[in-house]
Amino acid sequence: MLLSEEPATLIHHTVRNFNIDPDKLAVSRVNESLSTLQQARELRLREAEQSLKKLSRQLNTLSSQHDDLAAAHSSTDHASHIARLDTQKFRVAKAANDAEVETERLAQQAADLSARLQELELQGVEGGADDASSRRGRDPVDDEVLLRLKVYRSLGIDIERDSRDGEWNRAVVRNDRRGDVHVVNLDKKFSRYFYANHFWSTL
Repeated sequence: MLLSEEPATLIHHTVRNFNIDPDKLAVSRVNESLSTLQQARELRLREAEQSLKKLSRQLNTLSSQHDDLAAAHSSTDHASHIARLDTQKFRVAKAANDAEVETERLAQQAADLSARLQELELQGVEGGADDASSRRGRDPVDDEVLLRLKVYRSLGIDIERDSRDGEWNRAVVRNDRRGDVHVVNLDKKFSRYFYANHFWSTL
């Protein structure tokens, strides 16, 4: 029966009985998905290439900066800088130690002078209590001046008067420890504090 039919009729019935539309739709959807995936893949590739180029530029910039810094701060310069800092640190430490020693010396000298001044005040200007009767007739101002002169002399400072008007116009400062002698002309336009600081720095 099947072979008795015309081939064209048989093919027509066969084609009509096959429903390929769902398959065609499925193939179309697969093709669309493949196209979408291809586009997404190409987009990600472009983004990756752009990121790679950006990172390459940053790497070149950082490498150039590193080379510049390495050239500017060589190991020799660094060692020289460290050596210079060590030298400065040693000098500062030595200066601090010298200042501490000088402070102790000045403190001891101040204590000795204070004790000497108290001793002079207790003994009197002339050096003893036996001369009290001879001091009763003198002016207290003269006693004060003599006491100051004794204190100055104990420090190594001699005050001299002007032969014309009798004013104290010159001081001779002697430093036995250093063997120095300084002559200072006294001028009224400078304060006592100025001369006190000057004398103290000279001693």
